[in-house]
Amino acid sequence: MSHQWPGGLIRKTPPTPAGPYQDGAAPGVWTLDQMTYWLKQGLWPIAGNTQRGLFAGGQNSSGSGTNVNTIQYITITTTGNSTYFGDLTTAGATTGLASSTRGVFGPIGAPFVAANTINYVTIASTGNASSFGQLSVARAPLATCSSSTRGLFAGGDDGSARSNVIDYITIASVGNATDFGDLTVARNSAAGCASPTRGVFAGGAATGGVIGNVIDYVTIATTGNATDFGDLSQSTQSAGGCSSSTRGLFAGGYGSSGSPVNVIEYVTIASVGNATDFGDLTQSVLDLAGCSSATRGVFGGGATSNSFASTTNVIQYVTIASVGNATDFGDLSSGLWYLGACSNVHGGL
Repeated sequence: MSHQWPGGLIRKTPPTPAGPYQDGAAPGVWTLDQMTYWLKQGLWPIAGNTQRGLFAGGQNSSGSGTNVNTIQYITITTTGNSTYFGDLTTAGATTGLASSTRGVFGPIGAPFVAANTINYVTIASTGNASSFGQLSVARAPLATCSSSTRGLFAGGDDGSARSNVIDYITIASVGNATDFGDLTVARNSAAGCASPTRGVFAGGAATGGVIGNVIDYVTIATTGNATDFGDLSQSTQSAGGCSSSTRGLFAGGYGSSGSPVNVIEYVTIASVGNATDFGDLTQSVLDLAGCSSATRGVFGGGATSNSFASTTNVIQYVTIASVGNATDFGDLSSGLWYLGACSNVHGGL
């Protein structure tokens, strides 16, 4: 006897939840709210089958430092080496943000050279990136974060001075970024993370290269200037950021002491206050990239000194809800710094 499941909405074996439902057990019957969410994402009835993190672009140690356009992916719930995904439209340093379906990388260009190119990919599939649009002002390196619908690009250097500009895009539609507001301090090389409502930017280098400990926040659904959140325990730039829906992590970076650090710090995104020590990375690195699921933070790449010759391919992870040192996850295809990362199950969804 055959079974029929009307409209494909009722299934004998329900899909594993993800996005806003990733922490629950798959129910015998999905609620209308759950079903509608995944229909809107275009993923029903395959929702939640893969918690995927992407790492893209960067610079390796070949020659005098070679810009790359490779995109690679991991399955966040497991451990292991990355797998080839596709290519960016151009090679270079970048940052990443994402919705549950689309990964966005930008700006893409040589490290510390102002750029405005933005690319996107469909995370659940593999393939080369497509053009998304441009930033309102060319600049780099900067911080990114996102909710389920909107992506933010904050700070950078426009080639003549540090920038305080925050731009935003609507991730589901292609087009140029729009001005959102300003950071409290103009700076480059900050790290970003988000809850579904609040974006947080930490650290960075201000005018004159002064490395800071400032943490700012914005309400993602609105526009306006950032507000002071608190301070990191130590001044850093070029750290990696990631988050669950409640807790943001900032890992590694280049310290005011003049060398990379291995410290991981965390904040509770819904409240303001100073960051707290979380644990240590497996090694001290700067210019690494972070991505996450609701439970696991993953950091990949970076360099063990302020030189392209010391790039690393190490991927490491932590359990966000607890505190403790990072554990080895696997390896990227090569050592990279100035790379970007994102996932389809991060804390901003």
